[in-house]
Amino acid sequence: MKRLAIFSLFGLLFLSILAWNNADTDPTDSDWPEYLGGPDRNHYSELVDITPSNVDQLKIAWRYSLPDSGQMQVNPLVIDGVLYGVSASVQAFALNAATGKQLWRFGDPLKDWSSTSRGVAYWTDGKEQRILYTAGPNLWALDAKTGKPITSFGDQGKVDLHTGLPAVAQKKFIISNTPGTIFEDLIVMPVRLSEGSDAAPGDIRAFNVRTGKLAWTFHTIPYPGEYGYKTFPKDAYLNTYTGAANNWSGMAVDRKRGILYVPTGSAGYDFYGGNRKGQNLFANCLLALDARTGKRLWHFQTTHHDVWDRDMPAPPNLMTLQKDGKSIDVVTQVTKQGFVFVFDRVTGKPIYPIKEVPVPTVGLKGEKLWKTQPMPTLPLPYARQSNALTENDISPYAENREELKQNFRKYKTGFYDPPSIEGTVIFPGYDGGAEWGGAAADPEGTLYVNSNEMAWILTMKPPATDLLANASPGERVYLNTCASCHGTDRKGNAKSGFPTLVDIGKKRDKEFVTQIVTAGKGMMPGFPALSNAEKQALVAYLFGDEKKEVGAVAGASKPVQLPFYSTGYNKFLDSKGLPAISPPWGQLSAINLNTGEYLWQVPFGEEPTLIAKGIRNTGVENYGGPVVTASGLLFIAATKDGMFRAFDKRSGKVLWETKLPAAAFATPATYSIDGKQYIVLACGGTKLGTPKGNQYVAYALP
Repeated sequence: MKRLAIFSLFGLLFLSILAWNNADTDPTDSDWPEYLGGPDRNHYSELVDITPSNVDQLKIAWRYSLPDSGQMQVNPLVIDGVLYGVSASVQAFALNAATGKQLWRFGDPLKDWSSTSRGVAYWTDGKEQRILYTAGPNLWALDAKTGKPITSFGDQGKVDLHTGLPAVAQKKFIISNTPGTIFEDLIVMPVRLSEGSDAAPGDIRAFNVRTGKLAWTFHTIPYPGEYGYKTFPKDAYLNTYTGAANNWSGMAVDRKRGILYVPTGSAGYDFYGGNRKGQNLFANCLLALDARTGKRLWHFQTTHHDVWDRDMPAPPNLMTLQKDGKSIDVVTQVTKQGFVFVFDRVTGKPIYPIKEVPVPTVGLKGEKLWKTQPMPTLPLPYARQSNALTENDISPYAENREELKQNFRKYKTGFYDPPSIEGTVIFPGYDGGAEWGGAAADPEGTLYVNSNEMAWILTMKPPATDLLANASPGERVYLNTCASCHGTDRKGNAKSGFPTLVDIGKKRDKEFVTQIVTAGKGMMPGFPALSNAEKQALVAYLFGDEKKEVGAVAGASKPVQLPFYSTGYNKFLDSKGLPAISPPWGQLSAINLNTGEYLWQVPFGEEPTLIAKGIRNTGVENYGGPVVTASGLLFIAATKDGMFRAFDKRSGKVLWETKLPAAAFATPATYSIDGKQYIVLACGGTKLGTPKGNQYVAYALP
């Protein structure tokens, strides 16, 4: 009996070591060396100094204050005692990770970029160390020790991310919010593009880390003769009326097998596909590519012919599961829809059956919807689905509940109901379900995912041709590029996160607005393809000093005219700006992927305006991922209530929480120096109406 017990113990130990090795991480490493912890993107640490029994003793170890403030989504890296991060204005920096003292700081000398960064990538050959990060459309290579550009890389230290795209896309909007993925001497770059018909193609491209030269390209909108070419119209690859199908959320890589796992987003235009009829490969796919060559190994499409903005929002997780007495290396993908897809890493075979569910096929005029959409049988969705909603799901806390019920009756709520004139409920919403923070995973096969349950209303309408016909040149540019988010009246939709542009001249100068129009800000795309004359006309219109008698703008661009457009990104809210659907509005779930069953699911976060009324445990919208440790803890901030929490990963019970100097919409990092474990996160606030912040804060035991 003792021999059997010893053998079983040895077997479990062996499987644990095997699982750890397959996760591509080093159990003795005290660093946080890559985005989300490692190439597996599992947000996992073997550190055990901070435990469920002492976590309530955590104190601030150091703070680092930046001269700029605003949203920071950064998951910092920590390597050999040095922390590498990015500021709100997208400047890279290095700190002593034990003290928070700045070692160096680098900003693009040409511009002060207003986009949002999630961090940097690190490469070394054992001798040289490089930090690679993006500012605007440029990928920079910096000396990790000094922060100075490596002039032998690209053009004096930088590579334009338009490199390798066709000529038609050279002036189109392109940035990167998410760090690239390193494989050998390559970095594969995620890119963020326009979501309209003017989007650049979302080609997956690898660059040489040493030289900056383009190494390989995978066309996500296939060229003639390539696999998937017939799933788009024959001229789609020319990028004259559709584009995107890009990876913006990041990737995972199995370095032992040389396989890169790339989740992609929708093709443009996001909400109408009548001009891109077909299944639309490789939009909305999990791609497995040969990391050395970019050759497709296998793929799975999670939404066919997407007209709902169902991008895959986060990198996949590389895990090892125990099923039927066998260890299986898998790749796991969370989605905005609240689904978890699990595949064999090598073959792409689903671990749990996926059924193709019939969906409505009658949509807007000219649209041709796909007849089915894939749904995993296990695990069950971690977020409610729109087709399960009824009038009884209208929030009990809404003062205008009856009005909301009347509106709800008008909307389409079926599973994958198409965009409509009357309005279609997108639930989980455009931001998920899961969002860019991604899921955490441990070697035991448990997936931890934080999710949103915010409903949005997708309403379509024909183009405002009557407005355009009588519009001034600047107003015409505004209606074509800005009105879908900020409204034809420029009043915006503050509750949904889109500010008013009325009286913008009283708040900002023309130079600032012109820069934002060109380069974007936060999650707003830029419009670099606009001519200087168009930008001048637009800014003059916004500032109220456009001369109405001016003729058409010389060289004005002519965007592709579609028969229908979205009226904007509108949340389904009550009169107080709270979600119109009943709580929970955010959840945290633990799923045993060995069985497909849930271990626990709890509301995540508190709504500040309801706490004063004694209403607790509503959950809230949340952005930024968790970190899981071998000691049994799950750390996560991410909520607009500005709290940082530690959960018992076995039960979902909150063990510790503390108020941050500003809300942290970012994923923490944990590391140890001289035997002391730290947990650090970027506190920039700003999102969801929270106050701005400018600090990185590290916690440790006294």
